[in-house]
Amino acid sequence: MALVLNEEQRMLRDAARDFLTQRAPVSHLRQIRDSGNELGFSRELWDEIVEMGWTAILVPEEHGGLGYGYTGLGLLLEESGRTLTPSPLLGTALTGAAALILGGSPEQCAEVLPEVAAGQRILALACDETTLHQPERNSSQAVAAGDGYRLNGGKTAVMDGAAADTFIVSAATGQGISLFLVPAKANGVTVQPYPALDISIAAAVTFKDVELPATALLGALGEGQALLDRVLDIARIGASAELLGIAQEAFERTMNYLRERKQFGVLIGSFQALQHRAAQLHAEIEMCKSVVLKALQMLDEGAVDNAELASLAKAKLSTTAHKAACEAIQMHGGIGMTDEFDIGFFLKRCRILETLYGDRNFHLDRYARLRGY
Repeated sequence: MALVLNEEQRMLRDAARDFLTQRAPVSHLRQIRDSGNELGFSRELWDEIVEMGWTAILVPEEHGGLGYGYTGLGLLLEESGRTLTPSPLLGTALTGAAALILGGSPEQCAEVLPEVAAGQRILALACDETTLHQPERNSSQAVAAGDGYRLNGGKTAVMDGAAADTFIVSAATGQGISLFLVPAKANGVTVQPYPALDISIAAAVTFKDVELPATALLGALGEGQALLDRVLDIARIGASAELLGIAQEAFERTMNYLRERKQFGVLIGSFQALQHRAAQLHAEIEMCKSVVLKALQMLDEGAVDNAELASLAKAKLSTTAHKAACEAIQMHGGIGMTDEFDIGFFLKRCRILETLYGDRNFHLDRYARLRGY
């Protein structure tokens, strides 16, 4: 498949850019932060996003969705990265929906996916127990109890945890790792929200003797690790798409600044040293566009194993977006360090996405191992 967007995809991207530029510029993020919002995003804007049909893009048509695919949703995440739009789009519309599509029973899909498409249910993946991303290490346990399971343990760094209606939780079941759908309001579930580096709200979630019915099991018993790995790879590709939007916007804002800021009576964009840095960054971003688009296309083609490409995308985009955000601050000079200027927000959001579901070093190591090194 050619690494270009078709006309329909370009129209979707342009419509999303227009909507987010008007309704969710960076000033919207600043307003959320300064208002002390306890969720880290605006419910009103989320309702508008739902009305635009974005939450239904991945959901199959038989469950009230559009079935448009991963590339379409990736474009929306890219555009939300450009405006730093805070929303559960990555955690719910992509990661959560993918988990149900890949591992959910017909009954689970029929119950949950229509509510995801309608914006009535927010999902949050809870798979990490330490500050390091180590999804294969799991001390949480779900033991058989009557006709169901009893869950004990805890998870940290749960994105959208404060707003979640349902957690997708990994736990040891004696036969390996299994995934469970756990209602946020179930007895024994305790959610402790805390602010992340940007304005998003993460949460530490503990489970104490949480009684779950047999229908809470997502996928096959003891085979949750393989399902979790596939879901995480999809989430990593989605995070890479958002990082691509951050890198592009930070770069474009910096180029505009270089064209208008004068020093010693001349535009600083005429300085050769800055031109060289800008040219190198531009080349890196262009390569990233191909990496992200290829990863999204492979998901739409139904490729079962996306591990290599997911780690390649996450490592590459984490590196490039971080460089773009840092270069933006440096080239803006002193004003780039101030809170009154927007450019610093790009680095903060970038740092969250860099570490989400494995940082650059995690994925460089994983990619090397997958390649046999």
